Amino acid sequence: MTEPHDGDPPAGLDLTTPEWGMWQAFRNGSTLDLRTPHPQRNDPAGPHAWGPERSVRARVVALLLLSSPPAQPGRVSALKLNGVHITGTLDLAGGSIAPYVELRNCRFEQELLLPESRFTTLRLVGCAVPRVEAARLHTEGDLHLPRCVVEQGIRLTDAHIGTDLLLNQLVVRRDRRGRSITADGLTVGQDLQAEMIESYGELSLRGAKIGVSLSLRGSQLRNPYGRRALNAPQLTVERTLYLTAAGVSGSPFSSGAGSTPPYGTANTPTRGTRIQRFECEGGVRLDDGRFGDAIDLDQARFVLENDQELSLRRVQTPELRFLGERPQRGRVILSGAKVVNLVDRSVSWPGPGGLAMAGFGYENLIPRGHFPLSRRLEWVAAATPEYAPDPYEMLANALRASGEDADAREVLLAKQRRRRETLPVAGKLWGYLQDWTVAYGYRPGRAAVWMAVLWAISTVFFTRHRPDAIKPGEAPHWNAYLYTLDLLLPVIDLGQDTYWRPDGLGQWAAAVLVLLGWILATTVAAGASRLLRRQ
Repeated sequence: MTEPHDGDPPAGLDLTTPEWGMWQAFRNGSTLDLRTPHPQRNDPAGPHAWGPERSVRARVVALLLLSSPPAQPGRVSALKLNGVHITGTLDLAGGSIAPYVELRNCRFEQELLLPESRFTTLRLVGCAVPRVEAARLHTEGDLHLPRCVVEQGIRLTDAHIGTDLLLNQLVVRRDRRGRSITADGLTVGQDLQAEMIESYGELSLRGAKIGVSLSLRGSQLRNPYGRRALNAPQLTVERTLYLTAAGVSGSPFSSGAGSTPPYGTANTPTRGTRIQRFECEGGVRLDDGRFGDAIDLDQARFVLENDQELSLRRVQTPELRFLGERPQRGRVILSGAKVVNLVDRSVSWPGPGGLAMAGFGYENLIPRGHFPLSRRLEWVAAATPEYAPDPYEMLANALRASGEDADAREVLLAKQRRRRETLPVAGKLWGYLQDWTVAYGYRPGRAAVWMAVLWAISTVFFTRHRPDAIKPGEAPHWNAYLYTLDLLLPVIDLGQDTYWRPDGLGQWAAAVLVLLGWILATTVAAGASRLLRRQ
């Protein structure tokens, strides 16, 4: 086939009327619109047949894009189609496509093949495509697939999108491997917006890199066929990952002003707008991810089976907003994760056995709503079915950093009580004694009370059982109060106990008093030193 020089189609191509219209529209950069006056017949994914009057061959489309005829004088060539049926397989694999491409409400008879191809910008809006095969696709600008329906999956492995990747309101079903979207190694220069999509299968973003934010607001991810609905280990997002709610109004195919725009939804829905939460039926894996601003799970709902996980192992982000609905089954895994701010609600965390956070590090706690210390301790206990000190110490450090020193001591006391349950019988008995008397040293006021009680009892005892003077002529005037206090207070010498020699029962009483005095005074001193350090 010889490429024409005058812009006319090659001889023998035998263009149909719609194809001839497409050829001319391409040369002058206008849109070929083959929609009918009946809106229900314009749905590319609908049941109505599209006849020859709305059809063009894929080989003619490929000829326009790969061997483009010259534009009309003063015009810029572009492929713009609306409501067109493309028959056959559109194969652009390995091609470099310079013209601007925008296909709206088009129906593809067979899969779209774009591997190794290069585009400036490619926009498919509201189209129905059996499958999109675009591994290692390269675009200088955007790739748009909003409101499309793809029945057999999308492959974007190692694709490079120069600016934005927009998938809003996409409906995509699984391929033969059970994946709805395979985008491992994907690179997006700016935002990846996949708001209010419906994904039936595994959405895979292993090792993907997003230059700004990744938004899955209002999306519905369902994978009843496999273990995970979102599989994105080693994902890098320079700013925020949004698994949050979105505002909804209108129909996906409506053209009224109230419909949800295909190019994104506002962060704050207008008053009266229905809210659609992010919902995921199947496991989520975000292990080893890096997120520059935050992971936002506000109002998210995770429906997990018993063997599935919401896994955030070893993620790093300045802020984790764990504000979704409590998972009823499965597990939430935060082991090894590092965050600065943990924003959470008490009702968002799973119960015992449903949470693991060994090595989970955070610096600041920012609770939303009522989150008393008792619930926070239940949160730690839920994550440690077997005793582990790290979660308690991490919580105590965060509370102390925020000025809640008393709460921090309560956490450390709870840690000792959990530890006590792992000890043998003798250790448990000694632990109960320490808890009952001085609360393991974390309530110094209780030790001071015990010292006062011992002082009073011992004063009465030594008033009735006065010891003899060691040197009668040198002993000071007998004072039971000062003598008892001198025995009870270690280190401090009040000049009493060295002049008197108790015997019998008094000797035993003095020895017990000295021993208890050391224990209680040390506890009081430790509590006072912690207070002074805090101040």
